[in-house]
Amino acid sequence: MKSYQKLTATQPAACRVEEEGAAPLPTGRGKLAPWWVGTGLLVVAVLLSTVTVWVLRQVSGGWLGAMPPPKCLLVPESHRFDCYPERQVVVTQELCESRGCCFIQTSPPAEGKRGVPWCFYPPDFPSYTLETLNQTALGMAGLLVRREKAYYPRDIEKLRLDVEFETDTRLHIKITDAANPRYEVPLEVPRVTKRAENPIYSLNISWDPFGVLLQRKATGAVLLNTTVAPLIFADQFLQISTSLPSKFLYGLGEHRGSFLHSLDWNTLTLWARDVSPTESFNLYGAHPFYLLMEEGGDAHGVFLLNSNAMEVALQPAPGLTWRTIGGVLDFYIFLGPDPNMVIQQYQQVIGLPAMPPLWGLGFHLCRWGYGSSNETWQTVRAMRNYQIPQDAQWNDIDYMDGYRDFTLDSQKFASLPSLVQDLHKHGQHYVMILDPGISSTSPHGSYWPFDEGLRRGLFLNTTQGQPLIGQVWPGFTAFADFSNPDTHQWWLENLQHFYAHVPFDGLWIDMNEPSNFMDGSEDGCPPGDLDSPPYTPAVLGDSLSAKTVCASAKQKASVHYNLHNLYGLMEAKATASALIQIRGKRPFVISRSTFPSQGRYSGHWLGDNRSQWKDMYYSIPGLLSFSLFGIPLVGADICGFSGSTSEELCTRWMQLGAFYPFARNHNTQNEKAQDPTAFSPAARTAMKDVLLTRYSLLPFLYTLFHRAHLKGDTVARPLFFEFPWDVATWELDRQFLWGRSLLVTPVLEPGVDSVTGYVPQGTWYDFYTGFSVNSSGEMLKMSAPLEHLNLHIREGSVLPTQKPGTTTEATRGNPLRLIVALSSHATAWGDLFWDDGESLDTFEQGNYSYLVFNVTQNIFTSTVLHASTETTKVTIGTLSIFGIQKPPSKVLLNGQEKPFSYLDNQVLTVSDLGISLIQGFSLQWL
Repeated sequence: MKSYQKLTATQPAACRVEEEGAAPLPTGRGKLAPWWVGTGLLVVAVLLSTVTVWVLRQVSGGWLGAMPPPKCLLVPESHRFDCYPERQVVVTQELCESRGCCFIQTSPPAEGKRGVPWCFYPPDFPSYTLETLNQTALGMAGLLVRREKAYYPRDIEKLRLDVEFETDTRLHIKITDAANPRYEVPLEVPRVTKRAENPIYSLNISWDPFGVLLQRKATGAVLLNTTVAPLIFADQFLQISTSLPSKFLYGLGEHRGSFLHSLDWNTLTLWARDVSPTESFNLYGAHPFYLLMEEGGDAHGVFLLNSNAMEVALQPAPGLTWRTIGGVLDFYIFLGPDPNMVIQQYQQVIGLPAMPPLWGLGFHLCRWGYGSSNETWQTVRAMRNYQIPQDAQWNDIDYMDGYRDFTLDSQKFASLPSLVQDLHKHGQHYVMILDPGISSTSPHGSYWPFDEGLRRGLFLNTTQGQPLIGQVWPGFTAFADFSNPDTHQWWLENLQHFYAHVPFDGLWIDMNEPSNFMDGSEDGCPPGDLDSPPYTPAVLGDSLSAKTVCASAKQKASVHYNLHNLYGLMEAKATASALIQIRGKRPFVISRSTFPSQGRYSGHWLGDNRSQWKDMYYSIPGLLSFSLFGIPLVGADICGFSGSTSEELCTRWMQLGAFYPFARNHNTQNEKAQDPTAFSPAARTAMKDVLLTRYSLLPFLYTLFHRAHLKGDTVARPLFFEFPWDVATWELDRQFLWGRSLLVTPVLEPGVDSVTGYVPQGTWYDFYTGFSVNSSGEMLKMSAPLEHLNLHIREGSVLPTQKPGTTTEATRGNPLRLIVALSSHATAWGDLFWDDGESLDTFEQGNYSYLVFNVTQNIFTSTVLHASTETTKVTIGTLSIFGIQKPPSKVLLNGQEKPFSYLDNQVLTVSDLGISLIQGFSLQWL
């Protein structure tokens, strides 16, 4: 008999693998008791209660049939791992038992929920056995053998296990076919050459049944225990389950919902799909990574490097099941121990995000339906007329001729080149949309992108070797194969041709799931296991080809079945590379479909949302999730894409959106305009003011992006990242931080003039006035009239700000204002990264300035750690210090007395400093 259990180091069935020397090999193979059973009394209690419920339901007519075997009754409902996850099947006792599983009917679940599985694994369901285990330079390698076939076709009998102790905080576990190569994600990952010397984790391995148990040494917390259910590894069905140490789990994108996932029988599907963000649907990107908070405030993360269609089933045990239909099981586990470190460690594997150009952090404006370049230009002029900040003007697909890529509507958008020239003259930028579907219906010789792509063989092909034809905006289309390096060159040449007419600055790549208005192709999809696999995860449309191309489509690197979730990533890589070659500056790319490592090439917007209050709220969990995924340049369509916004909604959304790392107002055609100039003077002024606030904070925001690029820090940050010991922060997703210092509390409801937000323990200062709030860690009601967004600075921080202009270029030349928020110990710290805002690799090449600000013992010190000529023109004009409890008698700048002001709100201000940014200085108050 085999059973699935929680292991301890003393059990003979487990091989204990730790950091000290070589892992001992086990001396025997024991029979393990069920993992959820702690004592004999518990066994009796569970059995009696389950039998009682069964009898009552028999009497009440709940179900008929023989009493389930005792081994099945022993499994508590919350710990039942689904043996029959197929969605389109009514699971009967006969079907269930044909798989060798337990069948117990339970109450029907709530609408839209899976509920307790009726068919679940018994404790003795056959799994793999670990036959051999040998030491390697980096860890271990073993052989797993399954002696009884599972119930999916092409079961793989022998598996190879590789365990690598890569760093003290990172463990790598990989399971694959021992005899035959399988598809693996073509993602560059770090290769270590030395085994970790002092890991903060310990690993146990169970031999029979095979499983791993991972513990955190400091607390003993069990982070993974895969013996809870059988490992299944068939050609097109791979499944592994684990217990979880808590219910506080985040990540697993892209989905719409609260930031904290529900573990109430919740299944999350990962298969890139074009659909307006809707709860429970698989959306545009796929991110098989989760972060989990443990009791006491530690955190860990798990990344499954797999790009096939996948679902992750969460259950209240708490437990989790990974199901994927291809590839291998390639896990990275990150031990933190704090959540910030987990995300840093994750990005050490997938790659750190690119440094965006400074103008990319300004305000962007777009809509589908401007109708003409002249109308677009009128919007730009109106923004300038009201002196509302704007750095980039965008166009949607209406600029194209017949919606064909790399073309221009010569009638309606004839003046576009002049508009772009005008934007550049005013220090502004132009971004245009591109789709990966290339029109296939133009007469031969009249549309170079298709003709040349066809000649070079750069499109996705059918199983018959012909270009797969689907339908997107221009009509029938072929789809560029970005897994082919030759496609990147063709993409570059197309962009070069268009750039010669319209010198764009950035690119918006849409529809790259890839989206298809047909299911599969104009001819459907062929029969076979790729388009109709033995198991289809719970994808929207119940088919892998629903509103995309056939899974059987051929690409250079593999079949689309394997590469679908990588399509947006591969297009982003080609697009960023092309922009670098064309402009010689940092690329600015925003992509709809994403995959791990996307942050190296692009940002992301959260898709085609709606002009509704709940959509505004859902943007915050979306923002925070993509912070976990290593894509800090993220935002939602401010004021909503579809539907008609209201003045109140758009005002509140502009306030929130001004604090998206990527801030763009965008809406659809045939709806009223929603740019700031379209509203009443009061609303327009409120929108302008909050944008000016954003622009004043650009030095701070830009420095946060530098830290993201350098170390993998988050920009938009959940509160629990800074207060992991405060359990009250673990569920918060209606507020967020910029970095560690700035708390954003937006209004997310109509008709209110106040907002209730959580203020973590400590002193916080009103950003605008410097008034302090002392919190014990509590919900506080804040005044929030329509023109006001609540912002609070955390004690102990120094925020570099700047007098705002209407563009980032205009802002850059203005004097800086440093805001110091003193801690209860009268200390503070901050930093500033400064470069030219657009050149490639400025940090790597040393073309930057970096300053550190410190306050201690009533002395503010600015220390220049690195300087470049770019910074000589910039001055520090004002120093504002919040939280000075007694009026100073004098202020000394570098030892010389200086005029100052001190207000009753305990704010000391020293103006007209005129100090060059690259000149270190000290300021003392007595």
